[in-house]
Amino acid sequence: MAILTISRQHGSTGTEIGRQIAQELGFEYIDRQRMLKDLKDAGKDWERLVKDFEEHGPSLWERYDWGFKGFIALLHSMILKYVLKDKMVIVGRGANFLLKEVPYVLKVRFEAPIEKRIEYIVERDNIDYHTAKWFIERLDRESAGYVKSVFHKAWDDPKAYDMVINTSAQSQGVIINSIKEALADKDRFNTEENRREMSLWSVAADIRAALMTNPKIQAPTLQIEPVGGTIILRGLTHNPTEHNIIEDEARRIAGTIPVKCELRYR
Repeated sequence: MAILTISRQHGSTGTEIGRQIAQELGFEYIDRQRMLKDLKDAGKDWERLVKDFEEHGPSLWERYDWGFKGFIALLHSMILKYVLKDKMVIVGRGANFLLKEVPYVLKVRFEAPIEKRIEYIVERDNIDYHTAKWFIERLDRESAGYVKSVFHKAWDDPKAYDMVINTSAQSQGVIINSIKEALADKDRFNTEENRREMSLWSVAADIRAALMTNPKIQAPTLQIEPVGGTIILRGLTHNPTEHNIIEDEARRIAGTIPVKCELRYR
């Protein structure tokens, strides 16, 4: 079945709609809390990084910090594993940008006028107008900052989505039905060939996560991608020892998948 990714302005009810769709279709619902829970399996240090980096938009220094790069690589590897499991609703974390080339992923963005969103948060959380407005603006700013830092894209760019839905203009029932129809249409692209390609990208992401979280590796640039059934490693390393560590680890994770190493020394 197709995969649904959700981006939403806070207070637009996109989260609630995503949960309802997951329930009706028997999909697994993946949000920040679920990702944090799964990241705990990688160790307490990664759980701490999640909390630290989500309390504010990453600074310029943090974007180039090895810990932040490792955290993002690990998160992306995990999201690709969700996709391989099929029947998923994935909320936030820029998943639509990460999965932009996957033809059986439906990328949906939910929006609503600010006053409608404030009204909703006031009623839902039983808080005053100004607190709700501050809360919404802060979360929207953090989401936009995260996408800009990680993907170098505009969070609200309509071209990044298959559907942009104003939740104040239609009933929730109509919205859910239209998304379910779009998912059924996307499912025709969920072919064996496309799933095989997705598996290669997942292995490439696993390699990247392993390398970016390895304290013995500090390669300044590292690009890993599948090309024609082979995983290609490109970038710069400091010395032959680092080069060998990278190549050996990549081949270990790739298993029977061919690996071509095009690394250069700095």
